[in-house]
Amino acid sequence: MAAERRRLRVEIQGAVQGVGFRPYIYRLATELGLAGWVRNDPQGVFIEVEGPPHALARFLERLPHEAPPRARIHSLHVFHLDPVGYAGFEIRHSEGEGDKTVLILPDIATCPRCLSEILDPADRRYRYPFTNCTDCGPRWTIVEALPYDRPHTTMRRFRMCSDCQREYENPLDRRFHAQPNACPRCGPTLAFYAREPSADRDGEDHPDFPSQVGEYRRIARGDAALRRAAAALRAGQIVAVKGLGGFHLMVDARNEEAIARLRARKPRRDKPFALMARDLDQVRAMCETSPEIEALLAGPEAPIVLLPRRPGAPVASNVAPGNPYLGVMLPYTPLHHLLLRELDFPVVATSGNLTDEPICTDEREAFQRLARVADAFLIHNRPIARHADDSVMVWMRGEPRILRRARGFAPLPILLSRPLPTLLAVGGHLKNTIALSVGRQVFLSPHIGDLDTAEALRTFERMIGDFLRLYEAESVAIAHDLHPDYASTIWAQRAAAGDLPLPVRLPAPLPLLPIQHHHAHLAACLADHGVEGPALGVTWDGTGYGPDGTIWGGEFLWGDASGFRRVASLRPFPLPGGDAAVHEPRRVAFALLWEMVGEAAMEWEDLPPVRALRPAERQALARMMARGLNAPRTSSMGRLFDAVAAMLDLHQQVSFEGQAAMALEFLADPAERRAYPLPLVENPGGEPAWILDWRPLLEAILEDLRRGTDRDRIAARFHQALVEAIVAVARAVGEPRVALTGGCFQNRYLTEEAARRLEEEGFTVLLHRQVPPNDGGISLGQILIAAARLEGASDPFPTGGV
Repeated sequence: MAAERRRLRVEIQGAVQGVGFRPYIYRLATELGLAGWVRNDPQGVFIEVEGPPHALARFLERLPHEAPPRARIHSLHVFHLDPVGYAGFEIRHSEGEGDKTVLILPDIATCPRCLSEILDPADRRYRYPFTNCTDCGPRWTIVEALPYDRPHTTMRRFRMCSDCQREYENPLDRRFHAQPNACPRCGPTLAFYAREPSADRDGEDHPDFPSQVGEYRRIARGDAALRRAAAALRAGQIVAVKGLGGFHLMVDARNEEAIARLRARKPRRDKPFALMARDLDQVRAMCETSPEIEALLAGPEAPIVLLPRRPGAPVASNVAPGNPYLGVMLPYTPLHHLLLRELDFPVVATSGNLTDEPICTDEREAFQRLARVADAFLIHNRPIARHADDSVMVWMRGEPRILRRARGFAPLPILLSRPLPTLLAVGGHLKNTIALSVGRQVFLSPHIGDLDTAEALRTFERMIGDFLRLYEAESVAIAHDLHPDYASTIWAQRAAAGDLPLPVRLPAPLPLLPIQHHHAHLAACLADHGVEGPALGVTWDGTGYGPDGTIWGGEFLWGDASGFRRVASLRPFPLPGGDAAVHEPRRVAFALLWEMVGEAAMEWEDLPPVRALRPAERQALARMMARGLNAPRTSSMGRLFDAVAAMLDLHQQVSFEGQAAMALEFLADPAERRAYPLPLVENPGGEPAWILDWRPLLEAILEDLRRGTDRDRIAARFHQALVEAIVAVARAVGEPRVALTGGCFQNRYLTEEAARRLEEEGFTVLLHRQVPPNDGGISLGQILIAAARLEGASDPFPTGGV
């Protein structure tokens, strides 16, 4: 009877599309005897259910607790309505109108059921490298518009066969509305190209796979292509493999000569290469693991995890020169699983690009850009809408910490406690990401990288266009770094003036909000924890432009998103040659010595960094510093690490960012507890109020070097000096919350020791969890600071901020 029936409207927002949520609702409602409907919407999932009150109550009780494993419910609102007499329950077509606030899921690693199918000779998807379901497979890298339906993905060109269509239309099947659903009869396929005289025997052209591209001939298609790629890897060749979010360059991880060729061609002289292992047994043979780490490796995000290398690990020494860690991941697509099962060894799986360029996503582009690198190509014809690098994590203080946020995590948002104005933040220059606020959600892009090349800038601009278009967002302002020469800053200035052709037009003129770099680091760490502040932010990195026109980097900022005060900083010193000093730690070490003893430093040839400079070079650097020409002053903690590494003769020059600091960290003896002096001295009448004076620290290092103290003990004492300096500033400021942020806190030794000591002293320590501590997280901080500024938050930190 009508009096015994009720109707509810349920509106759900979160990660609820592309995860089997509608069939789950269908099964739950029909099991409880309820009538009505469910549909996707640009804002989420909408449900109407009608039936007896007790059944409706049970429906609401079970709904959030039995949802599909990849679903994330951010909000659930229930409205009571009069019954209308629904006769059954149905899944309705998606709506396309309205604000776009639904979450686009990241790409999800192959689930156990799909893996079982591709390994089962009796299954129709046996050895099919594009198998997926609603629990796994591509999402972010194929979606082109919202809502997430097949016509809005790069899979729209593949018409499903009758068997796949039946799965797609059956609410009880796990492939119900799995948008990338396909099989060998109707879906994408593979092709293998190499510099070989023999070509594909059928000789026929394929619309997606021409018989020859440049000097590469098509050798095989389908499963034969995968087997030929495996044979090429066994033969020591470099194979460019098109995967989920772009290309990998793969080579036998045991083959030192092949890896040397890859380093020379890419080129990438020293920076570690990531590895892909067939399974956890191969990981255990190479690295120290734990059940928690293995669960992380095998989880749906399937990141690269930095793990201690086992003695005698079966990998070549030049995979990660001088590094006690290996970056390892497991296969995360059926293609990778099948390829690695053809081999009995792990492979290098590094980004398919030239150094400093973004990863290749299109095979035509890859044949051009990687022609001088790859011996062969394994490609497929499923288009990639946008790139997604592999995420990188490290296990620190008993938890996984993210160092590069990309596949598996992006573009999931950071959820805030309150809505913000719609803002675009364009990040920094290195490790760039962009961010967009929509209501309570801040969407972060996957890692874009350093904006040093035209290709990187095109990727950066395309990502901005995708974000604005997918979410149909109209930003009210653009937040950017304070540094005037960053590529992201220059882009923001041109875009705000209407001086750039964009896929999505921005209203011009658009307000620009410059954000100080280290303030953005602090705000990002607070947002990462859902804390509105204030906190003492220990913001240590290599470079950040200060409001005073100097280069900051060893900062203690007290504040929150609304403002900050620079309460302490590392004593400034010159950087002779500016950016050149970033690549030559010997210059930084010489500059510190020159600051201490002046011209006498020219003759200290017993010290490695002085000896590494020719007399004419020393004279040129001394002139720069004496005249203040091309020798900007800096408080950079990253450069202090470089200088100490040069003093210990670890690196006088570096080929990648952080190389010298990493060597110093790896050298440090964990048993050494003594700390060098790094006194906190008052700075009367100035800001900051206190200065960390590095001169006594350097004098102590020099004294230990003259005594012949072991370098590992010197490295440890340096780290312990930094730890005790952090504690000293925290005591002086008296703020109970301390945030450790900035690229220096990728250093496990420094971070764990500083956190331990702070907690011993009674402080609450905030470490990054959802975004990296490095510049990959500052776009989040830019959003929070820009919103506070637009909302007119009063600044409780009147002597700081921009």
